Amino acid sequence: MANEEKKEVLTAEDVQALAPLYSDVVLALKQVYDPEIPVNIYDLGLIYELHIDKQHNVKIVMTFTAPTCPMADEVVGEVKASVEDVPGINSCDIELTFEPEWDQSMLSEEARVELGLDG
Repeated sequence: MANEEKKEVLTAEDVQALAPLYSDVVLALKQVYDPEIPVNIYDLGLIYELHIDKQHNVKIVMTFTAPTCPMADEVVGEVKASVEDVPGINSCDIELTFEPEWDQSMLSEEARVELGLDG
């Protein structure tokens, strides 16, 4: 694809400098909850990719537990607002995908415990 931007290569120093920002973005994502399940979207495994570039722009690839989620627009808006509220973040671009399809194996250990699936 000729129009596609080249992927920015981060050095080890870049990654180290961005690590605290990455942690702050993850904390912001953990404040957003799925409207039907009492677990945050990060621990549900709905965040497939999280990239932060040198200019502090965030790119998120995420999914929903079901492709027909009636609250999808609201959740995406909440994710964008929550991430862009993180000090130091310039912008947040969100891409929705349903490949691979979400399933319970993507739950974090914390989410499994919260939902009583740890047994």
